[in-house]
Amino acid sequence: MNTQPRIYVAGHNGLVGSAIVRVLRAQGHTNIVTRSHAELELTDQAQVREFFRNERIDQVYLAAAKVGGIHANNTYPADFIYDNMMVQANVVHEAWRNGVNKLLFLGSSCIYPRLARQPIKEEYLMSGMLEPTNEPYAMAKIAGIKLCESYNRQYGTDYRSVMPTNLYGPGDNYHPENSHVIPALMRRFHEAKLAGAPEVVIWGSGKPMREFLYVDDMAEASVYVMNLDHATYASYTDPMHSHINVGTGEDVTIADLAWLVGETVGYRGRIAFDPTKPDGTPRKLLDVSKLKSLGWQARTPLPEGLRRAYAAFVDLVADQEKRAAA
Repeated sequence: MNTQPRIYVAGHNGLVGSAIVRVLRAQGHTNIVTRSHAELELTDQAQVREFFRNERIDQVYLAAAKVGGIHANNTYPADFIYDNMMVQANVVHEAWRNGVNKLLFLGSSCIYPRLARQPIKEEYLMSGMLEPTNEPYAMAKIAGIKLCESYNRQYGTDYRSVMPTNLYGPGDNYHPENSHVIPALMRRFHEAKLAGAPEVVIWGSGKPMREFLYVDDMAEASVYVMNLDHATYASYTDPMHSHINVGTGEDVTIADLAWLVGETVGYRGRIAFDPTKPDGTPRKLLDVSKLKSLGWQARTPLPEGLRRAYAAFVDLVADQEKRAAA
């Protein structure tokens, strides 16, 4: 009989969810439950209710989310707020209804005010206006934090939240328009290299500063926070301010990032910037002192993470080409 906890990873095919599955398996967990989007529509309350009723889950990693970059958030704001709020509400509520006491909700650093003081501490949440380009997504993520806190306060559950900085790595979305900055740059530079393009033009001025965390580091942090004993977690958080930042504590300009990605890919052309396109938040660096005090810190430097991410991207492209030729 398997005595390990039965762990449901929601969003296991996504960037963070797939990394959490890798980390759990590396730690010896075998009782991991997953469902694809086709198998379980998390915005459908009846389907989620049936799933939890049948599966007898002990722990949940809520990594399922509709995500995207500036262009996607600007184009599909209704989708971003509706889908994310429905997924969160359904999973948290049905987990509680079916006796799941431990849940970890994965949010985003976009929950913080656009002009928040740097580095951003957890207590800066809701202290100012959000970045307009991704406000609906950010509002949904804030609601997810408050959902977990409210169930803890009313029902005595142990639902925790972690707020990662910008993530990248194997399993990322490389869509040319709807992806985040690193996968978008990686694809553009890769295609420009193959085409021999003399120049790649990047959206924005290149001046904003961003922090980036390799996704397997994020997964390790997630499992670490989930497994902290309740007293330790409670001593570093507040019932109505319970989320924990996850990042590296270091940032880089978009211009420097572009040069670094171009170098990683092997692109030798010019890199230009289009300041008529939106920059987004000027700077977003998380204060990760709380997580460091709890005993965890990131260990993958950006250049090394980019090398691993590009290797995974090349493998993905090769696999897609092989299947297309079959």
